[in-house]
Amino acid sequence: MAQPEMTPQAAAQGKLYMIPVPLAENALHTLPESVKALSCRLKFYFVENIRTARRYLKSIDRQVDIDAIRFVEVNNQTAPDLALLRQWLKAGYEVGMMSEAGCPGMADPGSVLAAAAQEMGALVVPQTGPSSVLLALMASGFNGQGFRFAGYLPVKDPLRGKAIKELEQLSAQHNETQIFIETPYRNNQLLQELLRLCKHSTKLCIAVDITGEQERISTQTIGAWTKAPPDLHKRPVIFLLMA
Repeated sequence: MAQPEMTPQAAAQGKLYMIPVPLAENALHTLPESVKALSCRLKFYFVENIRTARRYLKSIDRQVDIDAIRFVEVNNQTAPDLALLRQWLKAGYEVGMMSEAGCPGMADPGSVLAAAAQEMGALVVPQTGPSSVLLALMASGFNGQGFRFAGYLPVKDPLRGKAIKELEQLSAQHNETQIFIETPYRNNQLLQELLRLCKHSTKLCIAVDITGEQERISTQTIGAWTKAPPDLHKRPVIFLLMA
């Protein structure tokens, strides 16, 4: 495979670009043209999945020279190669960080790389793109000035039940929106726990397939959801709670 040309930038330090990608399939329209152009110009990448990243760049521009781009994976199974990142940035190269969907560093890999770049004084440049967390919050009708993203909740009880009750209490005490996610194949189990443990008056927003053809962002009370719970199995979902 051809190696990328190692021509340093004029600056002493390189740049780390946080590159967003679409949340849903066939949703390239959700990205600015400037981000698409930058994505295909970069020659050094940390990505969550190399195969997906290569296919995505080809979907933007079929003429992009994929073999001239160096990809390094960073995900749950592969720790980030911070020494390589520092090497690239010290040489003055422009480096991209790309997750599987949405914005890197937000419920996806990337924050460790950004921290390492910040520590060495390199520029970290976030690019504009869709964030499922922020889009769900915008549409929920919940407090957008006081909110907390809790990420993934514990998988098993009693820790999961305790976490749900704590989130509901925090929301009530601080008038704060609580945002969290789950692995798609466990969505229905989490929803059942929310309906069982939360007060009927507490509001729950379920944001499904954001920016996709089947997008549905709906806010109801727990009591209302209990009467007709949706099937969320294997669908990308953001949960928001407001007590």
